[in-house]
Order: sequence, then structure tokens, then C-alpha cells
Amino acid sequence: MTIKPGEVAIVGAAETTKLGAIPDMAQIMLHADAALNAMADAGLKPSDIDGVACVGQMMPQQIAHYLGITPKWVDGTGVGGCSFMLHVRHAAAAIHAGYAKTILITHGESGKSRINPIPRPPEPQSLNGQFEAPFGPMGPPTLFPIPVLRYMKKYGVTHEQMAMVAVVQREWAAKNPRAAFRDPITVEDVLNSRMIAYPFRLLQCCLVTDGGGALILTSAERAKDFPTKPCYILGSGESVETTMVSQMEDFTSSRAFRVAGPEAFRMAGLKHSDVDHLMIYDAFAHLPMYGLEDLGFVGRGEAKDFIWEGNTRPGGKLPLNTNGGGLSYTHTGMYGMFALQESVRQVRGTAPAQVPNVKISVAHGVGGMFSASGTVVLSNQQP
Repeated sequence: MTIKPGEVAIVGAAETTKLGAIPDMAQIMLHADAALNAMADAGLKPSDIDGVACVGQMMPQQIAHYLGITPKWVDGTGVGGCSFMLHVRHAAAAIHAGYAKTILITHGESGKSRINPIPRPPEPQSLNGQFEAPFGPMGPPTLFPIPVLRYMKKYGVTHEQMAMVAVVQREWAAKNPRAAFRDPITVEDVLNSRMIAYPFRLLQCCLVTDGGGALILTSAERAKDFPTKPCYILGSGESVETTMVSQMEDFTSSRAFRVAGPEAFRMAGLKHSDVDHLMIYDAFAHLPMYGLEDLGFVGRGEAKDFIWEGNTRPGGKLPLNTNGGGLSYTHTGMYGMFALQESVRQVRGTAPAQVPNVKISVAHGVGGMFSASGTVVLSNQQP
């Protein structure tokens, strides 16, 4: 039997107490801090949890042991920064199947302080290690922007239009006390910032921070007994493409985006016009443009004008990345959890930069350099 929209809900959601530089906490401590905050949000204790999902250097068995949880279901799926979207999808399916009743999803990452960090260089025997690393790329800043040059050429995207992504998200960050950067910036500020890897300059690249977050899911029937407003999961989608950015099917579009997004909408039974709020993982400035087009909110090549004309900024018709995003809010290395947290806050009506009358929010994530994607549709109304 297929899971129905609204059958499972998020009843607990919280980030780590601090974000930014947290040099006194190892990664397992960041997981625990976020998890305990989410349990407090939901009025739960570790013994109430019977499912655990996490990703990164911390495995589910480590988190369960550290928190004193005896799970009946675990998930350690790791496909990069959107893994948490997949965890939500898998957890909803597990609750539907009766494998667990109350599932905790955690994230903790010492991206800035590098306390027991995840090793970054590709293994020499991997596809990336054999066929991309020998040519000199040094991590995401030199790999992720590769497709954008083709995208800019094909659709006539100017450097000014690409810079506007960062400008608009800083406008949202200015409304968020927890955002790392809140001072207003202009297109000129972005284009005058230090070059990192052409065509991206410093203000078009994500932050590097410490932090984490956690979510707690249960059935919609049980959700009504919790102190928080339930965030019902209406739909979800997932897909992968290739771990090598050089082998993308199309440099101007993500195949994983084109599968995960439409599947979430199909499952939810929604139209794009039904969406009140949108989060698109923004490790770099081009990702919101790819997301808007690949998810079908705008046509091919139209994202540049859609953002330039103010449709995604405060007061616009499609509020996007309202926490400030990975460019201005926080980015520990795997940002998907923070996109989900902001979607939950907007649906609950508790976001610092709250959009009026949000009923439906979409959180869309990317993993690796366009290698994976996950999409989750949330609502404060059960169908």
C-alpha cells in the first residue's frame, strides 16, 4: 500500500544551540545537542525513540549508543548534503510500514573547527580519484561551478544576474538573528569580492561553519498528542546521477533534480502554484537557478529574470531561502538539514523571517556536485 500524503508528520525540530564556530564540541556532541533540543521541542526523551537516522562520520549505532536509544529501525544513507531529505522519505515509509513509531534524524558537523572531520579528498581508487582529481580540482569550489559556465552561455546569464542570488538571500538573512552574515550587500559588492574559482567570487560561495539539526517524525494520528504544531509530509522524492560532475548528462540541468522534484509533487498531488515557500540548497549561487527550472517553477533560462525581478526576495511571490541560505545563514558542509529546519519553521509560523500565511513549503536538496537530490513537501494542514 502506498503511503498517503499527510500520513506522517514532523513533531520535533531543532538546530544546535549555537551555529558558527563551536570549537569545544566534537561532531557526536553536535548531533546530541541537536537531538536533545528536538526531543525537548517534542516533549520526548531518548527512551521514546525507536528509530534513528544519521549520516557522515557518525553512524546510527554511535548516535543510538551515545543517546541511550534502542532502535528497531536505522538508516545511514549517505548521498551528500541532501541525505536528510532522503532520511525523511525513508522514515515516513518506515512509520507507514510499522517498522518504527518515533524516528529521530540527526545531523552534526564540525565544518569550520574541524573537530574529527570527515576526510575530504577522494579515494585514489574511486571514479573521482581516477578521472577528475588528477586534473587538479580541489573540492567543491573548483568542481561545483564547472557546469555553470555552460549554463550561463546557453541562457545568456550575466555575472550581475548570478550575483543577485547572493544579494537577495542576504536580504532574508538580515531578518534572521542567527544568520552568520546580516549586513546588506549589493551586486557590486558581490562582483568585487575575492575570486575563488571562476566565475564565482567569495560572496557566491557558501559559508563554512559548525552546527547541526535534528527532526523527529511519527504518524499523523499520534502527532496530534504532541505540544508542537504537526508538519505533515505530503510528498517526497529522491534520485542520483553521477559522482563525477564532468559526467553530468547535461551541464545546464540536474537529472537528479528532474526526478526527485516531480516525484515529490506527484506524491503530494500539488501544483507549483500551491507552494507558498521554497528552500533550495544553495552551496553556490547557481543552485537556486537550477532548482527553480528543474523543479518546474519557471521555464528553461527564466530563473535569472525571475530572481532579478524580485520574485524570491522579501515581499516576492515565491519566497526562497528565507533563512539566508548556505550563502548567508550557515553551511556546515551538508546543508540539507538546515533547509528542512527552515521549512518546518515557516509551516509552523515560527520563522524569524516569517512569510505570511504559509501552508505549503518545499525543501529541495543537492548531494555532492549534482550527484544526488532529495525533495520534501511539508504542510501545516492534513489532506
